[in-house]
Amino acid sequence: MATLMSNYARLPVTFTKGEGALLWDTEGRAYLDALSGIAVCNLGHAHPKVTAAICEQAQTLVHTSNIYGIEHQRRLADKLTSLTGMENSFFCNSGAEANEAMIKLARLYARRKNIPNPAIVVTNQSFHGRTLATLSATGNPKIKQGFEPLVPDFIHVPYNDVAAIMQLAQTQQNIVAVMVEPVQGEGGVNIPAHDYLNQLRTLCDQQQWLLMLDEIQTGIGRTGQWVAYQHNQILPDIVSLAKGLGNGVPIGVCLARGIAAELFSPGTHGTTFGGNPLACRTALAVLESIEQDNLLQRVNELSAHFETGFATQLSDVQGVQSIRVKGLMIGIELDQACAELVQQALAQHLLINVTAGNTIRLLPPFILTDSQADKIILTVSGLIKSFLAMH
Repeated sequence: MATLMSNYARLPVTFTKGEGALLWDTEGRAYLDALSGIAVCNLGHAHPKVTAAICEQAQTLVHTSNIYGIEHQRRLADKLTSLTGMENSFFCNSGAEANEAMIKLARLYARRKNIPNPAIVVTNQSFHGRTLATLSATGNPKIKQGFEPLVPDFIHVPYNDVAAIMQLAQTQQNIVAVMVEPVQGEGGVNIPAHDYLNQLRTLCDQQQWLLMLDEIQTGIGRTGQWVAYQHNQILPDIVSLAKGLGNGVPIGVCLARGIAAELFSPGTHGTTFGGNPLACRTALAVLESIEQDNLLQRVNELSAHFETGFATQLSDVQGVQSIRVKGLMIGIELDQACAELVQQALAQHLLINVTAGNTIRLLPPFILTDSQADKIILTVSGLIKSFLAMH
């Protein structure tokens, strides 16, 4: 009898070590990682500065709990609020927990406004996590099956459709917030209109709703800015971050400003492990490395390289529906399901992902070399061409 629950369909490979954009399996074979642990290891594997920070902190102090002050947590909060334009922080252990905190802040906001049964507007094809509340907010019916009854009062509308939300404003008096991803990662690397977030900001201001951005996948430089909303020169009321913040060490954070920054009080929310010295020292090393190595500029350089490379290879290939690129979030949508490409890429020692059934998703690390980027472009393009020729 297997001692692991069967909720993962794992690929037939186990990795033992990594360095930069490469991973080695138990047989000593090297693989090029174009997924970064699903947008987590943005600095690649075994990054020297991050490794040094983990080792040094582990020898000093790992955990005390939030009953006491935590110096590295305070420093990290100062750094993140400075980089994002937010005012304060709640640290936790994952993206789902950061989104849970965001949802709870919306509920407290509703209580302050004396709104019973508050509703949050969310979008179809979204992904916000697998806790009951974040699953309820998620716009993918398939992953909700079997977990009903879910948390009520999430209203789903099409992504990239401000008019649909404006229409709700005419009929729904209990809306308190809009919660969206600046780019839908799990939904297929769906990139909205360039002014989508600006329109949402204006609408939320008009209606006195909170604008809540899930930047779990887009944040920490993934789109070429520290947070994706900086492309739009706006500020949300609440934003959630996780994934790339710890480069593999679990950490999440919910950042707030304005009235949303005043809603938590002692006892309203908490966590045992969140924001412990080890996780926060690691996150500080990640942010310092991105700054010192000018990696936001590198993300934008690589983004242009991938966009040009894939357009050259695939723009005239019948069956390629769309090539979508935002920073180092790359989605290549085909006209049919293509999950088998993951195994085919693995056989060529390349790690990729297929999401939304028919979209190859690439989330390569920021430290990728030009030659590694070229290898990804040529390998993925070759796999797609062969696949489409056979189907």
